[in-house]
Order: sequence, then C-alpha cells, then structure tokens
Amino acid sequence: MPSMTSVLVIDDEPQIRRFLHAGFELHGFTVLEAENAAAGLKAAIVSKPDIIILDLNLPDLEGAEVLERVRSWSNVPIIVLSIQSDEHEKVRLLRLGADDFVVKPFGISELLARCEAALRRHLRGGGNKEPVVRAGPLSVDLVTRVVTLQGRRVQLTRKEQALLHTLATHAGLVVTHQQLIREIWGSHAGNIQYLRILVRKLRQKVEIDATRPRLIVSESGVGYRLDTGSNGGAPADAEISADKAPSDKTWA
Repeated sequence: MPSMTSVLVIDDEPQIRRFLHAGFELHGFTVLEAENAAAGLKAAIVSKPDIIILDLNLPDLEGAEVLERVRSWSNVPIIVLSIQSDEHEKVRLLRLGADDFVVKPFGISELLARCEAALRRHLRGGGNKEPVVRAGPLSVDLVTRVVTLQGRRVQLTRKEQALLHTLATHAGLVVTHQQLIREIWGSHAGNIQYLRILVRKLRQKVEIDATRPRLIVSESGVGYRLDTGSNGGAPADAEISADKAPSDKTWA
C-alpha cells in the first residue's frame, strides 16, 4: 500500500481509534480521526481521504445517515464497522453504498485486507479500468465474456455466465443474493435455492477443487464475492472471522 494512502476513521470510542490508528500507521497509511459524525463529514469533505472506516453507532448521527450523505457526493470506499451481524442490516448498508461490512470483534489483518480490496476495486473503477478480471488461475474478460481457467477456455451456460460476469464486475466486493437473482433471472422467478444450485455448478467449472472453493466465496447470509486475492482466498464455506488466527489482535 502506498505510504500516502489516507484512511479516515470515524468512531466515538478513543480506544478503538487508537487501535486502528496504530494498525493502519504500521502498514503505511496516513490516518485521520473523527470522534463523531459531524467531525467525520467535515474531514471527508476537507481532507478527501482515500478510504473511510465508519462505525455505525455514533453519538450525534446514525452511521447509515453518514454513509448516505457521503455517497451523495463521493464514491470513496467506505467500510462499515458494527457489533450487529444481522443479515437484513448488512444488506441494507450494502445497498446504501457501503463497500464492505465488518462485524466486531475483528482482526486488524482482516480489516487491512478488506481495505486493500476496496481500494483496488475503486482504482479499477477509474479511467484505467482493466477489461480482464483475474482471480488466481481464473481469468474473466468483461468485454468478450471469454472465461479461462489455467489458460484453458471454460464453456458456461447463459446463467452461469451471467453469475460470473456479475461477480467479476464487482470483483473483491460482496454482491447480495437479491442483486444476483435480479441480474440472472430478472423479472422471472428466482430464489436463493436456485442461486445456490447455480453457484455450485459454476464452482465445478471454475474452481481447481470444487469441494474446497476459494474463488467464489460465500459471505454467510449476505451473498457472494469473487476473491481476487493473490492467495486465492479462504475456503468459501468457512466463516470469515479475523479473530481465528491466534497471532492476530482483535478488538471487541
């Protein structure tokens, strides 16, 4: 991560701000802090950070309202922190424009990885966007719709192609179940069970080992994402939890 990449942490708890400040600074970020929504909105406007870490429980304004206000004029990546893991809340915030959702307690390594993924996605959204998305041995051409695995072309059905294209268009980010259903089935009948069956079939074609999928990753209760990390991601059926690693510091 470039040394001048700036992150704005909006959280009313001083100890959490100190924890995040230390973690981000150690990894080369310039860190800005705000203790409430008003200060956070002002810093977002004046300092124009490269990414924002936003706590939902602020004393003067709901975090969701801060998210909506920032989204009204900026597409800066925003990662939401919350003590809640409710599926409906996750989906609501993703639809409001959050780039990712991290549940407390979390590990700094997970948060940093999610920040880097969001920043990569944001940079690709600029004028230099690459038409080819690569996830480990998988390559997806967004223009020609050609899909290759380890250099060999993969033949997909129309629905499999629609599913993979949607995930590749939002590579590194969670795409909700309902968004995928709309993209694939449109106004026709479609449900989560149909989606799960389709994901299973797609994994059989694009994963090196479909029994331990690492590219099409499940975000439990929310949706799926195409993992573009260099290590191929964690096994897709595992819960993503930063405090699993014994050496990784966590914050409740």
